[in-house]
Amino acid sequence: MKHYTIKDIAKKLNVSISTVSRAFNDKYDIKKETKDLILKTAEEMGYIPNPMAKKLSQKRSLNIGVVVPEFINEYYSEIVIAIQEFFRSKGYQVLVMQSDEDETQELTNAQTLIHNMVDGLIVAPTAGYKNMQYYQSRIKEGYPLVFLNRIEESVPVSKVVFNNTKWSFFATEHLIRQGYQKIYHLSGYKDLSVTNERVEGFKKAMDKNNIQKENYKIIETGLLAEEGMEVVEGLMFHHDIPDAFFCVNDMVAIGVMKKLKDNGYRIPEDVAVVGFTETRIAKLIIPQLTSVKQPTFEMAKKAGEILLKRITNPSAEIETQIFNGELNVRKSSVREVSN
Repeated sequence: MKHYTIKDIAKKLNVSISTVSRAFNDKYDIKKETKDLILKTAEEMGYIPNPMAKKLSQKRSLNIGVVVPEFINEYYSEIVIAIQEFFRSKGYQVLVMQSDEDETQELTNAQTLIHNMVDGLIVAPTAGYKNMQYYQSRIKEGYPLVFLNRIEESVPVSKVVFNNTKWSFFATEHLIRQGYQKIYHLSGYKDLSVTNERVEGFKKAMDKNNIQKENYKIIETGLLAEEGMEVVEGLMFHHDIPDAFFCVNDMVAIGVMKKLKDNGYRIPEDVAVVGFTETRIAKLIIPQLTSVKQPTFEMAKKAGEILLKRITNPSAEIETQIFNGELNVRKSSVREVSN
């Protein structure tokens, strides 16, 4: 099957290529009869427009790149869905790549998307932030870029983040007010901004409530359920199970709950558990998990709005949007009040 071009249509009608182009782009400086004839002829010939050529002529690909660190946590799946919904309504397509928490893969992903001419990039960086120099160079070139959820303060880029410190404080203080004395925080990887912010909130709650240092610990755990299980197993081996765990995310909290229940601990009667970045599983497990809910859709939409603003106006000011959330208290952390 032959693929016809606008050159073939122009030749058949004995008109210029620019005239055919004006007809397809509905320009004002072409007669209606001429335009109608060109469109009719193109349809009869089976001409299929080249969308990429049109995009290149407009100096836009109408594609947006998104790089996320992983899909194990449903948080990033929700982020991607929300970004796609926003940009679809604006006539854009979204190309998504995940980095598997590997900075080398993240760099490859970002380079691939930019080389394929996406109009802008939304990035949630991997732990370690090893690619900041690359992003810095792209920003200096005027490339539209937004960081989402995870940030590196040294990079002058627009950011959309959650107030992790504030809500980590609230989650920890909830446990203290329930009467739990010995509380351990299972943190994420130490190189992550969200880890450090949640640790900061945890410490602030301890200081405010005069909890002695021997009654709390911060244990670098990771982000996966299996890592939470491993830490609890190690604590059980050393007979060092606290009254309560505040976990960096729901996945770690669910791993903690499983390991505790497998070994005969009752939740929350023996040990309380609180998560973060609320997942749908939080309300499905028994007992239901207390967790901090983030406004995922709103954060993703705002990241899209900021990126679109920078695409249409490269001189737009750099901005940081900080979102608040909600502590959903459920049975995993609530002590029964005895009469």
